[in-house]
Amino acid sequence: MRRTVFTEDHEAFRETVRDFIAAEVVPFHEEWREAGAVPREFYKKLGALGVFGIEVPEEYGGAGRRTFTFQAVLTEECARAGVSFGSAGVHTALCLPYLLAYATEEQKRRWLPPFVSGDMMTAIAMTEPGTGSDLAGMRTTARLSGDGTHYVLNGAKTFITGGVQADRVLVCARTAPATPEDRRGGLSILVVDAASEGYAVGRKLEKLGLKTSDTAELSFTDVKVPAGDLLGEEGKAFGYLTHNLPQERLGIAVSAYAQSAAAVRFATEYVRDRTVFGRSVASFQNTKFVLADCRADVDAMEAVVDRALEAHDAGELSAADAASAKLFTTERAAVVIDKCLQLHGGYGYMMEYPIARLYADTRVTRIYGGTSEVMRSIIAKSMGL
Repeated sequence: MRRTVFTEDHEAFRETVRDFIAAEVVPFHEEWREAGAVPREFYKKLGALGVFGIEVPEEYGGAGRRTFTFQAVLTEECARAGVSFGSAGVHTALCLPYLLAYATEEQKRRWLPPFVSGDMMTAIAMTEPGTGSDLAGMRTTARLSGDGTHYVLNGAKTFITGGVQADRVLVCARTAPATPEDRRGGLSILVVDAASEGYAVGRKLEKLGLKTSDTAELSFTDVKVPAGDLLGEEGKAFGYLTHNLPQERLGIAVSAYAQSAAAVRFATEYVRDRTVFGRSVASFQNTKFVLADCRADVDAMEAVVDRALEAHDAGELSAADAASAKLFTTERAAVVIDKCLQLHGGYGYMMEYPIARLYADTRVTRIYGGTSEVMRSIIAKSMGL
């Protein structure tokens, strides 16, 4: 079926991205996987391509297109080729919305031009050891100095994607203690310079999948953060985080759909070329039926994702809508990709095949951005249950 969420501009962008991936990513991707990160210079290439500035206003060096659909195109093209842009997705899909919504004019002029060019890479640090999805339970603290010139940051974060290479990290910290009446109050966001004294990158974490995106533990020991690097208002961070979660979850839904579509493509190509018992694997009725089921699932995911993209651009994507899209696509992606791997037989278990990498990469979509269990709770609450 023809998709209506994308225009001619999107398709022209898609062709540009596809050519870029073929020339600048595919030949080097295996090296990046082994290294556990993409080269820092690659981010500057993405900046030059215009990837980081699509949604940034023109006065700061961007294109000023306030839509998430171009990010969806990027996600689809990476999945199609079985590659990743490292931590670039965190930079644009997770960090940028906070800067656009809550940064002052002075902060935007400082941060957005290097953000767009790739000279300043960003990450966001919310999760802490032992807290998981319970953001209100975070213990990292930021105390304002007596003269009001800076905050003193202390604490630790974990599972920080892009944390190894980031130049600035949006750190969520307690600037005031929680109270029994309001555990969510007192949280603030500081845009911390990674070169600050007392800022440390701990272990580079070894993940099951997503090998080209660096993920790290971070620690802060009496880090001095200028008061001018507070993002938004003090104590309002929980509301900011909640406001951005629907887009984050939409991005994960797009990724799950795109990975499923890619898995079906890889499996279809494989069974056409593979012969067993003197016959093409594609000629067996079981193969046809399995892939037909997978195609139907992908079509359903596409419909959910496209509707969510349109709702998001219209400002109508609710928390429950985003949770529903994420839950459905990530749970179905697990089924589809598993079936496609099975059709590869033993080769599907080999990491040299893209289906194996998709299988590993997709697993986390049911965890990050809120687990499937959290999504079900959100949806149930919206139903009055």
